[in-house]
Amino acid sequence: MTSAWRRAWPRIRHWLYWTHRWLGIGGCLLFVMWFVSGVVMMYVGYPNLTDEERLAGLSPLRFDRGMVSPSAALEALPKEANAQPPRRMVLEMQGGTVAGPVWRIVDARGGRHTVSARDGRVPGPVDAAQAEAIARDFSGHAGARWAETLERDQWTVPQGLNPLRPLHRIEVGDAAGTELYVSQVNGEVVRDTTRSERFWNWLGSVPHWIYFTPLRADPPLWHDVVVWLSAACIVSAVTGIVIGILRVRLRRRFRNGAVTPYSGWMAWHHIAGLVGGFFVLTWIVSGWLSMNPNGWFQRGTGDAAAMASYTGAGRSPFQWPPASLPAGEGADAPREAALLWFDGRPLLQLRDAKARVRVIDAVTGEPATVAKDDVLRAAARLRPGSNITEAVLQTREDFHWYGHHRERIVPVWRLQFDDPARSWIYIDPSSGQVAGSSDASSRLRRWLFNAAHSLDFPWLIQYRPAWDLVMWLLSIVGAVASASGVVIGWRRLRRKPKPAAEPGAQPALRRS
Repeated sequence: MTSAWRRAWPRIRHWLYWTHRWLGIGGCLLFVMWFVSGVVMMYVGYPNLTDEERLAGLSPLRFDRGMVSPSAALEALPKEANAQPPRRMVLEMQGGTVAGPVWRIVDARGGRHTVSARDGRVPGPVDAAQAEAIARDFSGHAGARWAETLERDQWTVPQGLNPLRPLHRIEVGDAAGTELYVSQVNGEVVRDTTRSERFWNWLGSVPHWIYFTPLRADPPLWHDVVVWLSAACIVSAVTGIVIGILRVRLRRRFRNGAVTPYSGWMAWHHIAGLVGGFFVLTWIVSGWLSMNPNGWFQRGTGDAAAMASYTGAGRSPFQWPPASLPAGEGADAPREAALLWFDGRPLLQLRDAKARVRVIDAVTGEPATVAKDDVLRAAARLRPGSNITEAVLQTREDFHWYGHHRERIVPVWRLQFDDPARSWIYIDPSSGQVAGSSDASSRLRRWLFNAAHSLDFPWLIQYRPAWDLVMWLLSIVGAVASASGVVIGWRRLRRKPKPAAEPGAQPALRRS
């Protein structure tokens, strides 16, 4: 150690301890909250209307009542909404007082529209009575009652619901305490919650993500609060690890044979912090990186023109009604018919009450077939100027394509390109639709966040409860280290300051 370092070390050490002490008082409270809420989130996610729930609530499609063609429905939209092919166009049944088939349309800019498939009319805003009737049909409970109309509440804060606000909150009146949210804009049921979900989310997602309504309603402010709180906790964790290493003795132990000079809560904090410190640090750093500070992991925006060239949407008219009207009984009856195009070829994707998928050729009515050569030829247009370097029919999930937190199609075509972003594009072999994509930046984020934060390794998540056991063990170690820090910090804050010595008084003798 150089003489300059020896002179500077006492001051560095002072600031090291001071920083960890005072950041740790607040940081350990956050750590305890994050560890406990993270365990809750392993089993209860944030409320969301899943595809299975939504489709189960819809009535079987009546194609014979939906005689308004897709092109006629698009013409009923404002000019700015139908200037480009829509992102999504689906036929489904809407319940309530004006029950019947409707076209649900998401335009190229993300706007949401509904057009009656019976008469081509664009329905006006849905009032409380209509929303109540829709919820009764959707839930099957005649006792469903309107509770309020709101812009957002604790369970509807995500920005993806913005085009559908305001929302009617409907209390279903069942044993589970279910509440449905119906869009005032178009009558869609967009969210459901149960009493159990609401309770556990107050212990899970809400504190974990700092997802409180007033804060989350301002996305930039919420982003900055989470980023800066996480950054402060990173400093607290790093300084704690350094101090822990400085104070531990593995060979030349302390007089009582212990590896730590501390006792009581301080010893618990020291040892648990050393054992779980690396996990705590990687967890908080990965959580911080998930907020994409400074835009480090920005993905390239999709090329709308390339996607339009790939699908060929609008290149050929969509025959309506279809060549043969799909049928089925009970849960097997189609609940949703989505219009798709592949290389200019119109397809109809049908999903039943259990979200099972069938894809048929809209012209012939026969089950659709998409050959590998057709996929490769059309996919070359997705990345103009680049070549497909590898095409693999992936028959099982892997590190980058897995369904731990979302649904993933398997089998799926994985196409790798030699473009600057090193793109991978996944194609559904049943319909030719783009099922997902990734680039070098998103795959790096996969390592830095999903792997480090959620331990989403295939050899763990595919063999549960192995993943649960590891997450519980590490969370307990981290919670012990953090909870002991809370106790130590609380005791320090409660410590009364020493009274100032009176002038002329002799200092007390120090006990040996």
